[in-house]
Amino acid sequence: MTLISETKSAQTDAPILDVLAARWSPRAYTAEPIDESKLASALEAARWSPSAGNSQPWRFIVARRGSAAFEKVSAALMGFNQAWAPAASVLLVGLYTELRDSEGKLRATPSYDLGQAMAHLSIQAHHDGLHVHQMTGFDPEALAASFELPADVKPFVVAAIGTVGAPDDLDEVLAERERQPRTRLSRTEIVLVDE
Repeated sequence: MTLISETKSAQTDAPILDVLAARWSPRAYTAEPIDESKLASALEAARWSPSAGNSQPWRFIVARRGSAAFEKVSAALMGFNQAWAPAASVLLVGLYTELRDSEGKLRATPSYDLGQAMAHLSIQAHHDGLHVHQMTGFDPEALAASFELPADVKPFVVAAIGTVGAPDDLDEVLAERERQPRTRLSRTEIVLVDE
């Protein structure tokens, strides 16, 4: 039997690292608890990601299934994310701290830096056998209120983390999406200038 993970490997036009080609974002997760050592490694990879001026503006809420924090994050999910994401072992919130320059103007880099941290986290997790599905379909204001976050700490992304499950565990619409092949724009579509 071929696992869906085996059929999701990217068909690349140029060689890339195996872990990058194999990484994908499932919606089906098993009920098993998170492997804490693998979660720690994923967070450590995020901790060591680059940031502008080494500002390290990323922050995380790690909510394990069954905890009060998990219920708060689940309650903030919107749309069809409520149908599948609570099956994951962990719902992780990626937040950034607003930073200001010497003139008091907000710096533009914290959300980008958080994105780098999330990329490092997801690649390390995938390398270790976990799967990460990042989403922006949640209510950031409700999430900030439920955790009583300071005004300068902004929820930006929620990630479901766990062990990939079977598409048959999802409703029919989500199962069909889970089985679809991965696609990307071509390199010529994403590279605007290539002199």
